Amino acid sequence: MIFLRSTLREFTAVGIAVFLVLLVITFTTQLIRFLGFAAGGRIPTDAVIILLGFSALGYLSVLLSVTLFLSVLLCVTRLYRDSEMAVWQTSGVGLLAWFRPVLMYGLPIVFVVALLSLFLTPWAIGKSEQYRHQLENRDDVSAVAPGAFKESKNGERVFFVEKVSSDLTQVANIFVHSSQDQRQGVMVAKRGYTELKENGDRYLVLVDGRRYEGTPGQADYRVVRFERYAVRIEQSENKTFFPSQKSYSTRHLLSDPTPVNMSELVWRIGLPVSALVLACIAIPLSAVNPRTGRFFNVLVAVFVYMIYSNLISIFQAWVAKGVLKPMIGMWTVHIVMVGLLALLLYRRMFGLRLNLLRRR
Repeated sequence: MIFLRSTLREFTAVGIAVFLVLLVITFTTQLIRFLGFAAGGRIPTDAVIILLGFSALGYLSVLLSVTLFLSVLLCVTRLYRDSEMAVWQTSGVGLLAWFRPVLMYGLPIVFVVALLSLFLTPWAIGKSEQYRHQLENRDDVSAVAPGAFKESKNGERVFFVEKVSSDLTQVANIFVHSSQDQRQGVMVAKRGYTELKENGDRYLVLVDGRRYEGTPGQADYRVVRFERYAVRIEQSENKTFFPSQKSYSTRHLLSDPTPVNMSELVWRIGLPVSALVLACIAIPLSAVNPRTGRFFNVLVAVFVYMIYSNLISIFQAWVAKGVLKPMIGMWTVHIVMVGLLALLLYRRMFGLRLNLLRRR
């Protein structure tokens, strides 16, 4: 009981710390990425938080898988480094006895990873793709972000507004650059609003402004002051929305077993299975050899994780191309890694016994 309580307590504490660090790193990188899109006018500023939430939910299954692997690895490595493992071994706790606390700690996390991978992550990806599709179909004025230059879809105008009302109908301090028939025009106005005509056309009406028009390199510019100037807003063509395989529900993938759909299922099932296998592999990988350095086994573990993840991606691509059958592509990598686990355990357990016999 003391063994289980102490190991589970340490696994949980390290797991929470590792997960928070990974979550902060992921949130920061994604936030910088979306803020860059918003600064460039590719997405509106009000879409940053929504897309960030969908993105975080999509990465959550991978973060939990990595957290499970690293928490077990770091905890058992510390026990070897501080010679606590030797105390447990002299008390009759062998290497195989560590599978019990690891499974008790890891199986709930694996269940959450499976729930995310099979159900919640596809839902989040689907909602993110739908939201992006809605943003792409917004008209020029609706897509304008305050404080950023935005080019119209036909490339003839560049908009800049300092402020936009919450209902997107009122704008303030407007700058519009237009290019038509090799003549450049610039309009500035203190405020503006959108107006809908009876035929369905929308116009951006500029109030109290000036228009500068002319040909670059020639002295034929003219300045026109206006009280009201209407600019027609180009309406976006409603493109058909085609969701990706990553956004399909697991039930849809099973009901339509095409190679591409089965390849996506290989990844979704492989994520929780690999999380469990890696947690078990972390036990023999955690043994520290003082002559190889304190973090050598951590580097080896990261290398094993990268190979495992890349092999799943390779087999997923082979299933999508029809090179492998889905069942072969789904389980071959995991069987190989279980074989690696058995080899590491054999080498760790029986290798130590042989060394002890030779010393005697």
